[in-house]
Amino acid sequence: MKRLLAVTIALVMAASLFASGSSEAADDGTFKIALIIENTIDDKGWCQSMHDGITEAIAMMPDKKIEYSYSEKMLAVDAGSIARQYVAEGYDLIIAHGSQYKNFVLEMAEEFPDTSFAFGTSSEIGPDNVFTYMPESEETGYLNGLIAGTLTKANIVGLVSPVDGGDSARYDRGFVMGVQAVNPEAKILLAYTGSHSDYVKSAEIAHSQLGNGADIMTGSSQQAIGALRATAESPTAMWLGQDLAQLTTTEGQQKCIAACAYNYAAVVVGLVEKIESGVKGGEVIPMNFANGGFIYDYNPALVDQWVTPEIKEMISSTIEEFKADPDGTLADWAEVDYSKL
Repeated sequence: MKRLLAVTIALVMAASLFASGSSEAADDGTFKIALIIENTIDDKGWCQSMHDGITEAIAMMPDKKIEYSYSEKMLAVDAGSIARQYVAEGYDLIIAHGSQYKNFVLEMAEEFPDTSFAFGTSSEIGPDNVFTYMPESEETGYLNGLIAGTLTKANIVGLVSPVDGGDSARYDRGFVMGVQAVNPEAKILLAYTGSHSDYVKSAEIAHSQLGNGADIMTGSSQQAIGALRATAESPTAMWLGQDLAQLTTTEGQQKCIAACAYNYAAVVVGLVEKIESGVKGGEVIPMNFANGGFIYDYNPALVDQWVTPEIKEMISSTIEEFKADPDGTLADWAEVDYSKL
């Protein structure tokens, strides 16, 4: 079901426009953003991070009138029809948040060259009216790996991944590199659910890894919530998150030591500015610590017990290394050999 959230930032008229998802005339100065997602805006993962980024970006541009709508639980085969509706309603930017939407975005972009589209994750340069974005999440995975390798007492850590592709593949390999950098003897258990949204399979894999002795767990994309819930059932195992929202869930408050997040607000602000300047696409937008694309934080309820001053210093200094050399610090992430885990 299509759910609309119209958000207009203006000195006046804000109250009435917040309540309406109806389209406005294209020449009234309103910039219209639409988001298409496979899950929900409160999934504590991939989809929520983009939704939160858009709403934060709107707040960062109080001088602009911006209308924002979103469509949840959209399979790739169904996304084209809702995208056409957004085009008909005069939306300036349609973000299809997931690489599974690539084909329909490219088809729509060719058909509607005056509308800007964006999808990710992808490092491919698209047509002149398509932006792509790629979180270089080997950085965030590496930080969590450093902590996991330091804290594990069993010398076994668990990694529950959706698929071996996109930013999840980068996160997984960065995590492996981080663990091995501080604890080369640690065993890393890695398994895939085959889906970004299969909470049940994620929980099953996590239970298996916990049963095989893992005492520090992690996972990426929204499916990881299932693994976090499974971890919460363990009396000793702890979790390292790939979204700050995991710090505030019931399970996360008890188990999530630290987490990173994608700062999509900076990406969205940049997209709006580019489109308004006449650039409709044809660019890849990287996300890393150097350009403010990532945020990292600790659970205040667990930090004193689990995060020593030495760990904090290790994480802080590593982030500074990423900022100083975003292209070279983990340049060999793709060369991680899973057969040697």
